[in-house]
Amino acid sequence: MATSVVLFTRDLRLHDHPPLRAALDRSDAVVPLFVRDRAVDAAGFAAPNRLALLADCLRDLDSGLRDRGGRLVVRSGDLVEEVCAVAGVAEADEVHLAADVSAHAHRREELLRSALSARGCRLHVHDAVTTVLAPGSVTPASSDHFAVFTPYFRRWSERAVREPLAAPRRVRVPDGVGSEPLPARGDLTGLSPGLPTGGERDARKRLTAWLRGGIADYADHHDDLAGDATSRLSPDLHLGALSPVELVHRARRAGGPGAEAFVRQLAWRDFHHQVLAARPHASAADYRTRHDRWRTGAAAEADAAAWRDGRTGYPVVDAAMRQLRHEGWMHNRGRLLVASFLTKTLYVDWRVGARHFLELLVDGDVANNQLNWQWAAGTGTDTRPHRVLNPTTQARRFDPDGAYVRRWVPELAGLAGRSVHEPWRLAKAARAAYDAYPDPIVDLSEGLDRFRRAPGPGLRRLRGPP
Repeated sequence: MATSVVLFTRDLRLHDHPPLRAALDRSDAVVPLFVRDRAVDAAGFAAPNRLALLADCLRDLDSGLRDRGGRLVVRSGDLVEEVCAVAGVAEADEVHLAADVSAHAHRREELLRSALSARGCRLHVHDAVTTVLAPGSVTPASSDHFAVFTPYFRRWSERAVREPLAAPRRVRVPDGVGSEPLPARGDLTGLSPGLPTGGERDARKRLTAWLRGGIADYADHHDDLAGDATSRLSPDLHLGALSPVELVHRARRAGGPGAEAFVRQLAWRDFHHQVLAARPHASAADYRTRHDRWRTGAAAEADAAAWRDGRTGYPVVDAAMRQLRHEGWMHNRGRLLVASFLTKTLYVDWRVGARHFLELLVDGDVANNQLNWQWAAGTGTDTRPHRVLNPTTQARRFDPDGAYVRRWVPELAGLAGRSVHEPWRLAKAARAAYDAYPDPIVDLSEGLDRFRRAPGPGLRRLRGPP
């Protein structure tokens, strides 16, 4: 009896799963396997919020497999050792795996292929599982990847996207392959109180609701902070509870400007993955160095601490940071604002912000998190690296009535309208009523001047504040 192992990583679903489909087509029995990789924990990526979502996803995946006559096998330890052990017990001759782009994923694939080959077992790596198009499948003539999004998106849009695969009706798992107990969210501490639930079932419900009631207005309202008109599907994409390929097809069937804008965001996700696949060092080093000499020392540490705690004195920045701590998620416009504020106004290293995001974001992954931070810091793929976002200008534009700020900064809930964005401008007596909220930790003009004069490749050509 031919047996295959399907190694699940960031593709925790049954719908549109090419590795699982290939294994079922080629084998009589399949071992669905997830390994809690000790190397991921050692690298500091096992943040409580994402572990909670992972636990939800694994339990939902196991439930879906049991509905089809199968089950999920869970192991923990060295990934290569555990996969080889399971393949040995199951007498499997193939292992199927979704491709990934990080340096860790590349090393994992090489080590796994070598170890399996020594045992007479083949490794099959499948593209377009965690991304719409495979990284490296869309390239310019003169390079191995696109460094600017617009030409990438033009080429990306011309490419055919494979058809999504249906979920299997039955999965036969061989006897004798032992599993650890499934992890549970209840075993974890330190979670954000407003954390969403995970798993394919809930993700598909969110997707259906989004397509019916949100996507039509996405183009016009996706930057509305208080309206919260984004899809909120990024956590489901991060762990693969939803297929990006299926999302593109279903969005295009919905049609309209909102769907087009949403597909463009999925292309941004692919763009960052193809950059990281070609330049793995960009997870920790500048993609395009500006020779920044970021602020260090006690003052910079204090500013970064105020930023993390949502106590900068700029209400829209603080609102976004408090949303992150409460929900393990932040509105995309908020992410841009707080990243610009940390790296441009406070002139603190983007890695400080990226690390904090990865500690809390339920959708935090290396490609999107690190490269979006570099885009905001001016060390990444942004063609306008000297752009500075003015938080008060942005607040008046994207939270015009102040509803978002009042939701997350209750100390200012009594302030009406736009006055909530600049409490420091209140008359002295009126300001005293809101003294629980701090004054700005830096004047915007001073921060702008410091950024302009910062050591680097000559005088900065500032374009802003938008």
